Order: sequence, then C-alpha cells, then structure tokens
Amino acid sequence: MTNKHSFLLIALIIFIWAFSQSSIASTGEEHQHSEVTIEGPNGGKLLSDDGFAVEITIFESGIPPEMRVYAYYQGEILQPDQIELDIKLHRLGDVTDALSFTTEKDYLVSNEVVVEPHSYEVSVTASYRGQKSSWHYEAFEGRTSLSNRVIEKAGILVEDASAKTLNFKERLFGVIAPVNQKIAHIQATYSGKIADIFVDVGDQVSAGQTLARIINSASGVSYDVVSPIAGEVTERFMNAGEIATDKAIFEIVDLSSVWVELSAFPENIEKLKVGQQAKVFDLHQHENVFGEIIYIAPQMTGGHIARARVLIKNLSGHWRPGMHVQADVSVSQKTVDLAVRKDAVQTFRGMPVVFARYGNTFEVRMVELGESDGEYIEVTGGLMPNTPYVYGNSFILKADVLKDGASHDH
Repeated sequence: MTNKHSFLLIALIIFIWAFSQSSIASTGEEHQHSEVTIEGPNGGKLLSDDGFAVEITIFESGIPPEMRVYAYYQGEILQPDQIELDIKLHRLGDVTDALSFTTEKDYLVSNEVVVEPHSYEVSVTASYRGQKSSWHYEAFEGRTSLSNRVIEKAGILVEDASAKTLNFKERLFGVIAPVNQKIAHIQATYSGKIADIFVDVGDQVSAGQTLARIINSASGVSYDVVSPIAGEVTERFMNAGEIATDKAIFEIVDLSSVWVELSAFPENIEKLKVGQQAKVFDLHQHENVFGEIIYIAPQMTGGHIARARVLIKNLSGHWRPGMHVQADVSVSQKTVDLAVRKDAVQTFRGMPVVFARYGNTFEVRMVELGESDGEYIEVTGGLMPNTPYVYGNSFILKADVLKDGASHDH
C-alpha cells in the first residue's frame, strides 16, 4: 500500500469515528471524550479530535508489554517528537500507573512496562501545535462483578494474601503392626494339668490378672498363671483339662499404641529422619493421628524399599494391626513472604492467576509462583501483600470472565 493510500485510510477511519459521535464536550482548545472503539491502522484504539488523532497500542511480542502511541493530523502520521503526551492507567485498588514516553521510529514508546493484567481506565492528554485534547476510556479484562447475594450463593471464599510457613511432606503408604515389646506369650511356670481358664479371646486383661490355674504335675499343688501386661487376649492355644508344658497358653497384646510400618523408596528415604512428625490417615479418611518416626531401616529390600516406622497412640482401638494406611511425613519447612492457597490458582490466557477482590468486583492478578507444600504456594510476584483473594470456588469467576471469550484487545 502506498503512503498516499495509507493517509486516505487513516483519514477515512477518523471521519467514520467523528460521524458516529453524537456529542463532544469542549471548552476552548481542550476537549474531553469518552470511550472510543474505532481501531487504528496499527490495531490500537484510535482517539480523535478535530483532525488530530492518537492511536494507543500495546506491544508485547517477545518483550515485556509496552505502550506505543502513534499520532496523526488530517490523516497523515506525525513525527512523535511533535507531540506532548500524558497517559495514566487507573487500576482497581486505587493504583495509578503514570507512563512516560520516549521517541522511537514513528511512535512514542513507554519507558515503563505495562504490567498485567491489562485492565484499567485510561486517561490520555495529548497536545499538538497548541491544541490540547483529552480522552478517557475503559480497557478491562479478567474482571467481573457479582452481587452480595450471588457471592454468598456461589460460596465465594476470600482471605488476605500473607506470609506463610510452607510444610513440605512426603506421602508414604504402609500397614499397622503391634509393638513387639507389647506382645506377651504366656506359658506355664511348671508343667501340669490346666484346672481352670478364666479368660477368652477378645477379653481385656490387666497386668497381674489371673488367666488360668494349673496343678503342678510334680507336687500336686495348684498355682495361678497371671498376665505380665495389660492388653487384649488375641490367642488362646489350650483348654481346661489339657497338659501345659513349654508351649504358650495365651497371647496378649497391648494395642494402646501401635507401629505404622511405612514403605519408603530411595527418593523418599533421603528426606526422612528419626524424630520427624507424621500424620497418619486410614484409607477411608475417617480418622487421622499424629506420630513420630522412631526407626528407619539401614537396608533396602530387593524391591528397593526401606522400612520407616512410626509410633502412634491407639487408645480408641481404631488402628488395627493389618490395616493399610497412608502417612504424610513433614520433612522440611520454609517461611515465605507471600503465599496463597494452591486451590486459588486458576489459568487465564495461559498464565497462572488468582482473583483479587475489590468490593463486589473481582479481577485476575497474574502471579509468579514458587514452591508449594500442597496446601499453599509461594507467590514471588504479581500480587501485593494483604490483597484479598478468592480461594473458594474461584473457578466460578473464571467461567464468568470467559463466558464471552478471553479476548486480549488493546
């Protein structure tokens, strides 16, 4: 396209815009205009006033986003050093970005990065040959507003972004086992006939309680067999009338505390240490209990698995030997200056975002993320401390802002 044709196109665009306006407020040489949607030759917003026009574009191809402004008069492009320009971006949260500009080629380019999101009200003042014009327009993206009723009905939950201590965990699986030292196999002190048995499988017994009476074969004198520990009778191997020799008569197990025998692979075992805390869950997530690692096997098995043992309380009897469980072992901690709940993070235009709340208005904040402990994730940029953000049902807000398409026009 020749320069002549380009100037004619610009002039035609400006004419169409001017014809479409119903009214323009003016005082002397300065004019104030509302939002304009006419697209300029470079794909930006074209703002025009009595033959003078500026085109606002955002350029972000391979570089951080910057604003580029082209100026025209009577359909012809102007040299950028002939223009005085003042642009302010008014964002939610009473934040205003004042841009300054440098001449480059046939446009003015902002010295500041136009940070994401590109959602703001724009105030533009430009002067050319003593003519001063002003415009104001809205350029919103990733923003939606909800009534209090809808916020409550949708279960939108909000908290302030703040410093957090991240607790890093290793998830392991294992099985409940009795504590070896709390298993008792009770035998007869002297061989003899079992005269009476006073307990059965499932009975709870106390330390020193009489379990059976035996008549000594050598002396004919009867004596009592008592329990050395408190616990539950888990096995009864003999009955009254039988001859007790050197075999066990009863097995009694104290299950007030039990072991959790966890299977740890090489990538897990490097992070495990005796004394670390573990949160143990049954596989149905009905109950959980905290315990401590008391032993880590020095050898791996043939399947490249090592045993890590956790001791837990079992006063209610919920944790039965043979039960399969999972455990989250706390292996390290890190305090970060800013973190949000991991569930709060959504994606918008391929970038991770959280929704910040300002009254009844919600808007995306593109965030730079660090480490996560599974519950919270570190925020290294894009969000100010103490900003209220949505952590519950934020997907509803994403669906609302995307319902008409996730455009990114400038």
